[in-house]
This record gives sequence, C-alpha cells and structure tokens, in this order.
Amino acid sequence: MKRLNRHGRVVVLDGAKVLTFENVATPPALELKLESSHSQDNPPTRELGSDLPGRINDSTGRRSSMETTDYHQMAEDRFVAEVANTLARAAHEQLVVVAPPAALAAFRKAIAAAVQKAIILEIDKDLTKHPTKEIAAIVAKALDEASA
Repeated sequence: MKRLNRHGRVVVLDGAKVLTFENVATPPALELKLESSHSQDNPPTRELGSDLPGRINDSTGRRSSMETTDYHQMAEDRFVAEVANTLARAAHEQLVVVAPPAALAAFRKAIAAAVQKAIILEIDKDLTKHPTKEIAAIVAKALDEASA
C-alpha cells in the first residue's frame, strides 16, 4: 500500500503556478499543510511576440510559412524546469507530483535523478485552483488506487 510519510511533500503545479504541501499527519492519514506558493505572470503568445512567421523558399520555387514560436509554452516549460531545479536542491524522502500532462512531461525532462527516486506517485491533473482539502482527497484516492 502506497502511503505518504509524515513530512512527505505534495507538489501541485502547472505552467504558471506551483503549490508545495507537507503531510502533517501520521500515515495512513493525509493532512496537507501549504508550505509555499509561487506563480508567474505568463501572458499569451500574441502579447509576447510581434514578428510574423518566417517564410521559406524551397528548390522547386514553392513558398511557405514557418510555424510561429509559442512563447507562452516556452515560458511555461521554463517555469516547470525552475520548479524541478528547486526540488533538486531540497532533500525529500517522498514526493507526490500533481500536474497536467504537458507540465508533467516538461517536469520529467527537467528533474534530477535524486528527485526521480523520491517520487512515489505522479498524478496527471490540473489541481492548482482546487482547495487544499480537495487536493488531499484526490491524492489520498490516487495513493489507494496505486497500491491496489
């Protein structure tokens, strides 16, 4: 049965916000206490870039446009990488990571091996706007399902 130990961490993140919780209850109970919260202002790409997409001429004389750069997604990926680097500097016994699929993929690319070993469960949901009790219930349910 998977359990989050006392003082284990739950990190809830998306491309613009991260919430870090500590389990203050003794297992098998789960009671999350907000440890830190950080967010970044990430305007849409249309407000970040002003250039038109580049053009390409191939050898047959056809002309086509190149895909525009998604500055918004780049900023989200950079934010998730910063969170991963912060976790690498902190020693954690156990870690549960909750993030939407795109952020979870960026997180997996950026985490250190030590952090990977500390992760006991990954949940692919966006819970950054949910209240703490709801996050705790979802994490507890996922831990139960993972151990079944």
